[in-house]
Amino acid sequence: MFWFDPLWLLFVVPGTLLALWAQFKVRSAFGRWSQVPTARGMSGADIAQAILDVNGIRNVRIEPTEGFLSDHYDPWSRTLRLSRDVYLGRSVAAAGVAAHEVGHALQHAHGFTLLKLRSALVPALSVTSHLAMPAILLGFVLSAGGSVLGQTVLLVGIGMFALMVAFQLVTLPVEIDASRRALAAIEQGAIVTGPELGGARKVLTAAALTYLAAAVTAVLQLLYFLLRAGLLGRREE
Repeated sequence: MFWFDPLWLLFVVPGTLLALWAQFKVRSAFGRWSQVPTARGMSGADIAQAILDVNGIRNVRIEPTEGFLSDHYDPWSRTLRLSRDVYLGRSVAAAGVAAHEVGHALQHAHGFTLLKLRSALVPALSVTSHLAMPAILLGFVLSAGGSVLGQTVLLVGIGMFALMVAFQLVTLPVEIDASRRALAAIEQGAIVTGPELGGARKVLTAAALTYLAAAVTAVLQLLYFLLRAGLLGRREE
């Protein structure tokens, strides 16, 4: 069966290793810099509020949420949700992560095009993310016997998966830009300075690797599906 195809491993293993390495880097960087307090002693929530205030953004709520590094900005409700380690934390790591999430709020306020595009893809992904893989699997099984229906289902599944890949590719520059805005905000506001700024940069750089890993993994999987569907080069018999 195709899911035991050695070629699948060739496409999956690199992305998986990159993802594991990225997770290690994130936990390592956050663990190290979460032990280093900022000179000003502000909590992540305080830092987020300070950046919002400086930029004249008054309609964004800040609230704690559960989970390790589960921090995110919800553009629909204009809510900044920070994990408790970040919300209450007064470390360099907490400062960097909090500022990064505010970076998304700044993108939203300034009408950042790629953030708009990512947000527009979310409703479709709520459906395709659940249906893509089942459709691809069913399509491969049915098309093995030359079924036209199988080929159609396979193409639909790959199309849905391609939309997920597009989301990952859009997400990467959105996250990098948010980190850029975050570092500029905490530096200009003197929230962190000197070595602390370098620590915040390391935390955010490590976090960016996770998005890079997700994008690479998704692209490699899509290439595999296209290859085995005969849409990329010639399909081996």
